[in-house]
Amino acid sequence: MNPEANAAPENMTATPARTVTQMQTFYWSVRRELWEYRSVYVAPLAVAAVYLVAFLISSSIRLPNQMRAALADADKMKHLVVSYEFGAAAILLAAMIVQLYYCLDSLQSERRDRSILFWKSMPVSDAMTVLSKAAIPFAVLPAVGFCIVLATGLAMILWSSVVLLVHGLSPAPLFTQLSLFDNALGLLNHMLTVHILWYAPLYAWLMFVSAWSKRAALLWAVLPWFAVGIFEKIVFNTSYFAHWIQMRFVGGMNDSASTGTMGTGGESHEMAWQFWTTPGLWLGLAVAVCLLAATVRIRRSREAN
Repeated sequence: MNPEANAAPENMTATPARTVTQMQTFYWSVRRELWEYRSVYVAPLAVAAVYLVAFLISSSIRLPNQMRAALADADKMKHLVVSYEFGAAAILLAAMIVQLYYCLDSLQSERRDRSILFWKSMPVSDAMTVLSKAAIPFAVLPAVGFCIVLATGLAMILWSSVVLLVHGLSPAPLFTQLSLFDNALGLLNHMLTVHILWYAPLYAWLMFVSAWSKRAALLWAVLPWFAVGIFEKIVFNTSYFAHWIQMRFVGGMNDSASTGTMGTGGESHEMAWQFWTTPGLWLGLAVAVCLLAATVRIRRSREAN
């Protein structure tokens, strides 16, 4: 017998399997969502590009005369920042529309195209899948909107400065009125309070409907609320439910520090405190957690249509 045949080669060592952590799984799950839903960043970028081109043309023609009028009348100086605010509002509105569309389609689409059968065969839990999908409206889209608004606003300000300098005017009054640093902090606060925390139950509800309904998710997401409002009005002749829905959509914007240049400047500390102590905020977050937990359970038992 050859003793060398029974001896294990010295260069052969056990190679441990690479362990994939939960964070890595979550990261790649989010990347998969971004690959499947490119509108997450394409739509806000498209709105920003269109608005920026229109602003470059408009400011080249009108800004010098507007600045001269503002220097002669201090009250008109405030009107110079309207175009910057409107641009930010348009970008954030586009981002929110994408948020709503994504939530409503995220779980229903995987059953519609039967890709759920493939993803259920992967070593990714239902909870991880739902959380990775929830990360898009709760984190990714607000971050995308924040960055695009800042980049667009900076481009608008730089172009305005060039136009004013070419016409022999100083851009210093414009910078003073815009208050860039304060408005960047205000924008960050607005995205956190309104677009993430206040609208959390809305996103969670749409994801729940997307997981539960087999088709016509938009109808199932909207009609029950109309039915409740109509029932209350007919039976009790009151509109408390309609006022509550209105408060849920616009109340966060009124209570958070969310006004100013580019739609985001800070208001008083009293208003910020009022927002964080609003019972509806914490009740809404609790409802959002419950709806996401229900979404996980529904997906666990759902198969393709």
